[in-house]
Amino acid sequence: MNKKILNIAVPNIVSNITIPLLGLVDLALMGHLGKVDFIGAIALGGTIFNFLYWGFAFLRMGTTGITAQAYGARNLSESILSLSRALTVALAGSVLILILQKPIAMLSFWLIESEESVETIAKSYFYIRVWAAPATIGLYALNGWFIGMQNAKTPMLIAIVGNIINISLSAFFVYGLMLDAKGVALGTLIAQYCSLFIALFFILRNYKRLFKYWSAKGMMKVQELKHFFLVNKDIFIRTLCIIFVFTFFTTESASVNKEILAVNSLLLQFLFIFSYFMDGFAFAAEALVGRFIGANNSKNLSQLIRLLFIWGIGISILFTGVYGLFGIDILSILTDAESTITIARDYLKWIVLLPLLSFASFLMDGIFIGATASSYMRKTMMAATILIFIPLYYFLNGTLENHGLWIAMLGFMFTRGLFQAIYYKKAVLVHFSK
Repeated sequence: MNKKILNIAVPNIVSNITIPLLGLVDLALMGHLGKVDFIGAIALGGTIFNFLYWGFAFLRMGTTGITAQAYGARNLSESILSLSRALTVALAGSVLILILQKPIAMLSFWLIESEESVETIAKSYFYIRVWAAPATIGLYALNGWFIGMQNAKTPMLIAIVGNIINISLSAFFVYGLMLDAKGVALGTLIAQYCSLFIALFFILRNYKRLFKYWSAKGMMKVQELKHFFLVNKDIFIRTLCIIFVFTFFTTESASVNKEILAVNSLLLQFLFIFSYFMDGFAFAAEALVGRFIGANNSKNLSQLIRLLFIWGIGISILFTGVYGLFGIDILSILTDAESTITIARDYLKWIVLLPLLSFASFLMDGIFIGATASSYMRKTMMAATILIFIPLYYFLNGTLENHGLWIAMLGFMFTRGLFQAIYYKKAVLVHFSK
């Protein structure tokens, strides 16, 4: 079972590492331009795209769970139909974003208050990167389908090649052509379409045999369409909660001053680095939980869950140690602004605690996605947001200020996993009582 877990987790960890590395490189490129405004601008632009693209993350997660269960049940028709449904939604959503890009930008910069110099840079970044929407959202659907088909190596290759292109082009545009934030956006735009074409190439090369099981009639089956949209609706609402929390976090940081915005943006990278490691095992949970439920194999499912949590505990302890010992060194790599590093020292203790308090939330997300237990994901995420994050922040902000914001974030991450653990039997084991 460990081999099955690692065969999916390790390639996903490798591909996921390239994502925070890309974010780190973007911040580092801006951090060494000599103005804190560039760091804040990338953070604000990234927040807007997180809102847009995370809103479509349901395509990746929902497609994985549905496809994995079809794979376990050896339902070849549903395997290919799940991909075509996801790509149809991806295309429609991305076209809508492109049509509405100006209203989206106006609303976003109105909601996220920031200094004028930061906002001007962020706008130039936004209006270039937004044209990557079809590729970015399409990749959500494609990568989710690959993982559901128990294929983690193809998404790994796509991510590695795409991010090498991204980093190389961004560095060239920033330092070679002196395009600052616009260069980072242009590098991302080109790299996303390269990744999309690579993914489509692998679909045609390795899965062409499945095309004969596709049919327009199958696309329109009422029961499957209802299941597809119900699962994705709940995951969408769940994702909106995450978007709200991180957008709120960035907005409140920006409302203090640009120094706190820069500090919190840099410290969030520690969370993202850890999350992408844990997501490797969460993706393994999605694929294997779905597969074992589809095959009606409760024994393997129980063994899988136990081993996943053993891995999760070990990785969280490792990251707690690394952040405790080398937190300042990591910050020094991200920026050479001594004032920013000095302020960040006061908040590093929350980063050290973060892995231990949050690892279960990542694993439980993977388990629930594989079980297509989307309604319980929605309920628990809403509870963690409304009952924990918001009250904690407003209760602590008056006295603890930015510390209160970080405590609220940690409380949110911890209770996500706790609430899902409470619903585990109803959400996952119910599949074996039918």
